[in-house]
Amino acid sequence: MLNSRVVPEFYRYQVYIFNKMSGQTQRLNVVPTVTVLGVVKARLVGATRGHALLKKKSDALTVQFRAILKKIVTTKESMGTVMKASSFALTEAKYVAGENIKFTVIENVKTATLRVKSRTENIAGVKLPKFDYFTESETKNDLTGLARGGQQVQVCKTAYVKAIEVLVELASLQTSFLTLDEAIKTTNRRVNALESVVKPRLENTISYIKGELDELEREDFFRLKKIQAYKKREIENKMKAAAQFRELQAAEHLSLEQGISINAAHDMLTVAQKDEDIIF
Repeated sequence: MLNSRVVPEFYRYQVYIFNKMSGQTQRLNVVPTVTVLGVVKARLVGATRGHALLKKKSDALTVQFRAILKKIVTTKESMGTVMKASSFALTEAKYVAGENIKFTVIENVKTATLRVKSRTENIAGVKLPKFDYFTESETKNDLTGLARGGQQVQVCKTAYVKAIEVLVELASLQTSFLTLDEAIKTTNRRVNALESVVKPRLENTISYIKGELDELEREDFFRLKKIQAYKKREIENKMKAAAQFRELQAAEHLSLEQGISINAAHDMLTVAQKDEDIIF
């Protein structure tokens, strides 16, 4: 059995954990004033606006991410066919022109005709690298395989140019895919942080400041009521003292006129004030 002192501590700990997980204990350590309330409200407006913008950015990046993923799948499917055709064309060229045809081609090629250049594309503030291929100059290998296999060599050249184009496109898509993946993860982390940490903390801070200001207002109202009651009692006491003083002055005046004691004159005035209609 648990000790009777341990059970309340356990339940208090559970309540603390629940409040911490629900964000009820998360607030900024600020002084509850009207100025700070305005500052925190402005921060909440900025956080809400930033959260909406980041959410839109995340959606735009996700749409682009899915489009690139579809292009990658299509390009990989076509790459298999293109690489198969290029390999088969190379086999045909070697079969027709002989195994030494590759050395002849290498001797005729001085510089690369297909080159790759990189550029960046801006999508929702994220710079994606893109690769483009272009032909710089024509190779002087039109006479390669003139003795035999010239047609197969040209077919092999065309097939491998197509393969290079597909590979460059696939490399561009893969690089953009990885860059977008990292950007989406970073944006989603920021969105979750604003939604789960920053905004609840600011909202709890605003609720705390409003509660403290309401409590101060109630304290001021209670204090004013007490002050008004005290002033009212003071006025009543002063009025009673003034009435007693007037009665005393009247009793002294009556005692001087009739030659009686002050107590007797006071009793006569009291009876006269109580029974004004009695004439006998």
